[in-house]
Amino acid sequence: MSYLKELVAKTEAKNPSQPEFIQAVEEVLLSLESTVDKHPELVAANIYERIIEPDRQLMFRVPWVDDAGNVQVNRGYRVEFNNAIGPYKGGLRFHPSVNLGIIKFLGFEQIFKNSLTTLPMGGGKGGSDFDPKGKSDGEVMRFTQAFMSELFRYIGPDTDVPAGDIGVGGREIGYMFGYYKKIVNEHTGVFTGKGREYGGSLIRPQATGYGAVYFAAEMLATRNDSFENKIVAISGAGNVAQYAIEKILDLGGKPISFCDSSGTIIDMEGIDREKLAYILDLKNNRRGRAKEYVEKYPNAKYFDGKNVWDVLRDEGIKVSIAVPAATQNEIDETHAEALIKNGCYCISEGANMPSVPKAVDIYLENKILYGPGKAANAGGVSVSGLEMSQNSLKLSWTSEEVDTRLRNIMKSIHSASREAADTYGFDKDNYVAGANIAGFLKVAKAMLAYGVI
Repeated sequence: MSYLKELVAKTEAKNPSQPEFIQAVEEVLLSLESTVDKHPELVAANIYERIIEPDRQLMFRVPWVDDAGNVQVNRGYRVEFNNAIGPYKGGLRFHPSVNLGIIKFLGFEQIFKNSLTTLPMGGGKGGSDFDPKGKSDGEVMRFTQAFMSELFRYIGPDTDVPAGDIGVGGREIGYMFGYYKKIVNEHTGVFTGKGREYGGSLIRPQATGYGAVYFAAEMLATRNDSFENKIVAISGAGNVAQYAIEKILDLGGKPISFCDSSGTIIDMEGIDREKLAYILDLKNNRRGRAKEYVEKYPNAKYFDGKNVWDVLRDEGIKVSIAVPAATQNEIDETHAEALIKNGCYCISEGANMPSVPKAVDIYLENKILYGPGKAANAGGVSVSGLEMSQNSLKLSWTSEEVDTRLRNIMKSIHSASREAADTYGFDKDNYVAGANIAGFLKVAKAMLAYGVI
């Protein structure tokens, strides 16, 4: 058994009942095999094992009062994983599925994603098993304030800078930042994804979706191809999916799908800008469900209880490009096989680890263009980093300037991934290995420089 396979087994034994974390560790470490012989100094300093152990794991009680006057209790988390190249940086997720293993997986992935951006940001993640769905504004405010009354001790603009994620949008960030500001009596850039009026950056809500599409465009360009007139499947219904659809339209593609936890919409006529505006209002303002779309646009079809990839597989729908933008492990091997059978040759992940390992193997075996999440969805944290820069400089950039910087960062991530893959013996199109190696080496060399800490 190789050194890194032994390390995966050791990690699994130390972290029982954390399958998502083990999956992330295995995917990264096994792609780093070619770095072991070339960098014996990293083995000698035990960098590979040190990088998979978080600096600290915080777990705390969050009591709050609902509208009926009942006391509720949730659990809060923050995993500060690695700050070798900058302050901990990563979002907060509010969802009933949240547990320590999921937060660790997200924080671990964040290390390498943030490294790839070239910006000085470490990796971290946090959240709670609180579900904001169906809660009043008052309940969300009371919960987020209770959550921040503990988290504030561990964060700061040069220490740990949270942002949004699933279940945490502008409303939640506003409540948390406001409470933090009150507690510490400072107006500092301790959150990203803030409202424009109090220090947020233009393009931040759009950034992850835009970035995933920009990364796909870079991959397509290596084959002299583009989004023009391509049918594109997108999953999810949050910011990532919404703005991926917008940028696909900008680049001439035809988006046909979105989904939420209740079911999937397929609109073979294409989701145009009028329909996208309806989706934005439905999900961001009215907080409605996907099935309401067919009431407005009856030529579309709604599939109850299925995700986008279930529907594409079961209905045999052909697409050229896929942008999974919902959640982890949404695409299994049957979905991957169906996608490729039905003509999909480019997948750019807008979500974190949305494809199970066997699905990734299928992508690689069939040599399709596959942008893994840590590379393809780095647009969000990239603009978060740009928001941190603007806060530090006490100025604001125009949307055009931020968008240009975002596109350049995604180009840089694409180039760095291809270069690392080629340097360490992989096909240039193996963005999985390339992104992992490029992201790892920058952090590893910084850790080596600090000595044993």
